[in-house]
Amino acid sequence: MKDNHTIATIRHDWTKEEIQAIYDTPLLELVYQAATVHRAYHPKNEVQVSTLLSIKTGGCPEDCSYCGQAARYQTDIKVQRLLPVDTVLSHAQKAKDNGSSRFCMAAAWREVRDNKDFDKVIDMVKGVNEMGLEVCCTLGMLTEEQAIRLQEAGLHAYNHNIDTSSENYDNIISTRKFSNRTDTIQNVRKAGITVCSGGIIGLGENDSDRISMLMTLANMEKHPESVPINALVRVKGTPMEDMPKVDTTDMVRMIATARIIMPETMVRLSAGRIEMDEFEQAMCFMAGANSMFSGENETLLVTPNPSLTKDKTLLEKFGLKPMVSSKKACHE
Repeated sequence: MKDNHTIATIRHDWTKEEIQAIYDTPLLELVYQAATVHRAYHPKNEVQVSTLLSIKTGGCPEDCSYCGQAARYQTDIKVQRLLPVDTVLSHAQKAKDNGSSRFCMAAAWREVRDNKDFDKVIDMVKGVNEMGLEVCCTLGMLTEEQAIRLQEAGLHAYNHNIDTSSENYDNIISTRKFSNRTDTIQNVRKAGITVCSGGIIGLGENDSDRISMLMTLANMEKHPESVPINALVRVKGTPMEDMPKVDTTDMVRMIATARIIMPETMVRLSAGRIEMDEFEQAMCFMAGANSMFSGENETLLVTPNPSLTKDKTLLEKFGLKPMVSSKKACHE
């Protein structure tokens, strides 16, 4: 969709000062600039609708301080073993029928292990791929060999968020290092799978941390094809349960800045939509978000998400239409 008069070029050498200057632009001017970049690189008024399913819930040994799926925290989240393959494929078919073009499967694992559960995930990926949906997984840390298996099964994208800045990372998680995150992303790249990687705001970070996180993503050798911007959803029982609600203008700034410095990337308005009204969400789409999670269960993994009916009404009200996948089902 790029034209000859685009105001943004693809760069991988951003400085913190440059990104900070964009982030600090007066809000309405920032949104205008981001919308201009967005229209130069992407179809206007189209939103990729993705469905996210938790295929294995809770019991994770990590200590991510925002996550209710960590086994060490006392939350109301029910632990669920890996779902049967047929159950997952049934959910994928419903997602496709409801207009999703991407189906994402999440397992609360620290890392992928070469066992029967991983074999089942491979079968899930094959089955969803055959439906003509883009298949995405988020399964924790991954070796290059495991990434190759997933790619051969038909995996389109792998999600592995960096969460926050490298400087702030140890304040949020102690059971792994920031480098573990970037190593997994590199393994995914080597296997020829597209990368979905973003972060969370509202973790007690400062603006410098937010800029650093965006700089890490924008200065990768290849920009992530998808960058989810999440607002912290406070889960009772976690160390972050009493954090203040993220101001929507901060989400708009993050989305707009990401759009400008990574023009070709799909920027996903992700966790936290449940606390936004329709016009706040519309502002995020205006600022360059062109992807969202929606689905029948009104949850995003284990946190609340707007209902499918509300999302359809939202899209119709603002003249947005679901993006159609270029993939075809194997039998079509």
